[in-house]
Amino acid sequence: MERLSRFHDDDDDEDIVFLNSYDSMIKRIVYSLTSSLTFRIFGILLIFVDLSLIITDLLVTESTMHIPLEYRSISLVIALFFFVDVLLRVYVEGIQQYFSDILNYLDSVIIVVTLLVDMIYMFYDFKSLQTIPRLTILFRPLRLIILIRVFHLAHQKRHLEKLARRMVSGNKRRYKKDGFDLDLTYVTERIIAMSFPSSGKESFYRNPIKEVVRFLDTKHQDHYQVYNLCSEGAYDPKYFHYRVQRIMIDDHNVPTLSEMVAFTKEVDKWMAQDDENVVVIHCKGGKGRTGTMICAYLIASEIFITAEESLYYFGERRTDKSTSTKFQGVETPSQNRYVGYFADVKNIYNMTLPPRKTLKIKKIVIYSIHGIGKGNGNDLKVQIIMQHKIIFFCSASKNCRILHDVETDSVIIHLSNCPPLYDDVKVQFLSSSDLPKYYDNCPFFFWFHTSFIQNNRLYLPRNELDNPHKQKTWKIYRPEFAVEVYFDEVVADT
Repeated sequence: MERLSRFHDDDDDEDIVFLNSYDSMIKRIVYSLTSSLTFRIFGILLIFVDLSLIITDLLVTESTMHIPLEYRSISLVIALFFFVDVLLRVYVEGIQQYFSDILNYLDSVIIVVTLLVDMIYMFYDFKSLQTIPRLTILFRPLRLIILIRVFHLAHQKRHLEKLARRMVSGNKRRYKKDGFDLDLTYVTERIIAMSFPSSGKESFYRNPIKEVVRFLDTKHQDHYQVYNLCSEGAYDPKYFHYRVQRIMIDDHNVPTLSEMVAFTKEVDKWMAQDDENVVVIHCKGGKGRTGTMICAYLIASEIFITAEESLYYFGERRTDKSTSTKFQGVETPSQNRYVGYFADVKNIYNMTLPPRKTLKIKKIVIYSIHGIGKGNGNDLKVQIIMQHKIIFFCSASKNCRILHDVETDSVIIHLSNCPPLYDDVKVQFLSSSDLPKYYDNCPFFFWFHTSFIQNNRLYLPRNELDNPHKQKTWKIYRPEFAVEVYFDEVVADT
């Protein structure tokens, strides 16, 4: 814990430095302006305009024809725009930091050269100087030099890519050192969380896989193991020297409890092989599924004892509070619930799965139903999923009776012929009305593990249901909204 505290303190110091570098209101405004998507796109458009003017001048205009001063002044104004852009960035970042990037240095040289050439052209446009033949021979070829703006265009594209990646990652803590800028966070010195390493068009706004490989081979060569938790995406494991393990977890959903136990034991074994070994864990955004598994390992390795401690710590590490206070930790209630289950597996069952309990759902009660769909429950449908298969479906006309109690503003769904349930179970609610859909393309759902059901009852208030937990849904789901599930225990035959 002492080593973890030192690591945490060192990283906090970096955040303080960042905050201090933008402590003035003026610098914050300038930073917001020069880093905005509109500003960058406008800059790229200006480059195309400038190149079009230069090519037109070179190919169409006769050498004896006088070019109006207004025509040439457009290029000068464009050059001044980029010169001011560089000055603003140097003001915000500081001279040493800005020019530590060789590409920034080269880009600045290009901008200064093109500005000087444009100024020479303005000087040359005075008719009195055009009568001097030697100046004509000297100045005309200078137009070709402005074509180096093409290289500036490549640099602007790089800025746009960085901006797109930062917009997608939001205020997740990024690694911005040693020439890297990745959506990647050291949760501890040996546990790394990151977003999906991408290629092709997706790499424009997510971590480019080649940059991730370069980072890991530079910082942790031959000492890293990658875990891909995405069921929806994969890549060639040869990028990471075939040190990739894949656990298939659907987006916004949970791993099985047995997968969590197996994962933590495997990571622990890898870590024990060498003190320099690290694990790199990712899903799509590097937050929900990634955080669930990392929190489990933090508990398994006894860095933290409780689910609450590990969840809070992961959220603090993954969130960059210097740019926004938006929480970037494990978000969905089911994922939080499963970290809680795992804490019990570690602290009560000594890293073994709890005894299996088989249950059947007898009825489901939904409270505060008014304003949700038709408001009487007749539009609701229930799916029960186990081991990635829909094992039960019911609606008002099939496999259940739906009773609306107006006085208590609740709906009771009596299930008929519900199959036996065990281990990891997902209950998903659909609607035939226009009830908005969110995660998993449904109004609301939840996961539970049968071994942790007490007294054959599970009560989940609004903040413990997936989708209604989100503030943007609260116009539909009121504070009293809740789901209560009643079970019958299935006794195994002897």
